[in-house]
This record gives sequence, C-alpha cells and structure tokens, in this order.
Amino acid sequence: MNQIVQISGSLLVLASFTLSQAGLIDTRSLLYLAANAVGSAILSANALVGHQWGFLLLESAWAAVSLTGMLHVARRKALPSPQIRNLVVKRR
Repeated sequence: MNQIVQISGSLLVLASFTLSQAGLIDTRSLLYLAANAVGSAILSANALVGHQWGFLLLESAWAAVSLTGMLHVARRKALPSPQIRNLVVKRR
C-alpha cells in the first residue's frame, strides 16, 4: 500500500511537469499547481510516516510553493480585468 501511495503522488507531480514541458499546460495554471500541491502533499505525508526528514522537507516546500501559487491564481481571477478597472476609474 505504501508503494501505491508513493507512486500516485509521484505520478501527479511528474505528469504536471511533463505536460508543462511539452507546452500543453502553463506552470501558472490551476491544473499544474493543484497536481503539484496534491502530489507533494501525498509524498510529504508518506515521508512523515516513514521518518524521512529530508524528503519531508523537500516535498513540504513544493506543496507550500504550489499552494501559494494557487492563492495567487485565485486572487487574479477574483480581481476585475484591467479593462473593467479602467472603466471604473474613468467614470469617477
């Protein structure tokens, strides 16, 4: 079971990286960041259980970076587009 968990997490990270290198997804896309975050979180949990501290540090850092990127994407989508902001500013 442990090997299945490791392989699943690894495949998520590797698939997103491979797709980005092939130019099929953007590294700032929600799909890329979510796959990295989930894959790294799975590998982090597995490293924690196995007391693999270096691996835990590495994967936790990747998960944190990916989650931070997801927050930036969410904020960008929540903000109005530059064209709408310009209309609002011009009316004032």
